[in-house]
Amino acid sequence: MWNLTFMDKATSAPADRTSDFFHRYARDFDAIYGTRNTFLNRLVNTFLRRSMKLRYEETLKGCDPIAGRSVLDVGCGPGHYAVALARRGAAYVLGLDFAPEMLDLARARAAAAGVAERCRFELGDFLAYPLTETFDYAVVMGFMDYVRDPGAVIAKVLQATKSKAFFSFPAAGGLLAWQRRLRYRQRCDLFLYSEAGLKKLFSGTGSGWELKRLARDYFITVYLR
Repeated sequence: MWNLTFMDKATSAPADRTSDFFHRYARDFDAIYGTRNTFLNRLVNTFLRRSMKLRYEETLKGCDPIAGRSVLDVGCGPGHYAVALARRGAAYVLGLDFAPEMLDLARARAAAAGVAERCRFELGDFLAYPLTETFDYAVVMGFMDYVRDPGAVIAKVLQATKSKAFFSFPAAGGLLAWQRRLRYRQRCDLFLYSEAGLKKLFSGTGSGWELKRLARDYFITVYLR
């Protein structure tokens, strides 16, 4: 178990509760990205979800050049990152998620954008999924929030990546972390992180890396070459 100055476990519910929650929550989650353009949704996005916009922009900027490159999208959700990168010229994107409804949305999004032939979306637990290829970039956004063993996930991501890997981690402490912990108590496990703990974790990877604070998230870029 990680030191609680590093990771704060909100609940001790079974891990499969997380996949069930996101399967049911998929369409509401998708709406966060602007598919439900209501005044209330825009207001909440502006004040409570700013980090989601910032990490999206930071990731797309970091995956440059993208033309002809391959991308692993861990916890791909409804496919916003995968489809955006394919539209920008990625040759191949593999998106993994444990919520079937998320993958249905991702496949529909890729088809609507005309990039379905370059996007593959698979259902499964990332740590158990048999990766047989390496990728130029790896994207791990909004996924580490629900991971019990971050070290194992990071190690597998870096092993499968040739150039750069991007991770987001929700920050512990503060009003936003408190209200999020409260909201998720009855939903699924939630893990929050400290800057000191992240530095300790990534210092052990043997790779170069950079940490930025983006609103309520830490954004880490790992450089493999």
